[in-house]
Amino acid sequence: MGYVQQARDNNVKKKVEEALRSKMKQKALKECDLYTSKYAECASGKLFSVVWKCRKQAKELNDCLHQYTNDSVLEEMKKQYMLHTEEKQSA
Repeated sequence: MGYVQQARDNNVKKKVEEALRSKMKQKALKECDLYTSKYAECASGKLFSVVWKCRKQAKELNDCLHQYTNDSVLEEMKKQYMLHTEEKQSA
């Protein structure tokens, strides 16, 4: 099931979903800062060779980022948002 269908299923507006997606990316970058630094250090001063010389660092960074930026994380964030919204409306 794609992002659009899941958003419809969870009744989350597109702007809200975009904001949640942005928040998810920010958290991922924060959590993966160590891997980002390692990749940046490896890539420093390289142009085309970065592709093969920093392959290990790039994979580590991508693996870390994927932990925090996938469909299940987004769905959980949507559920939390909806619960928070419901609590505010009932209060």
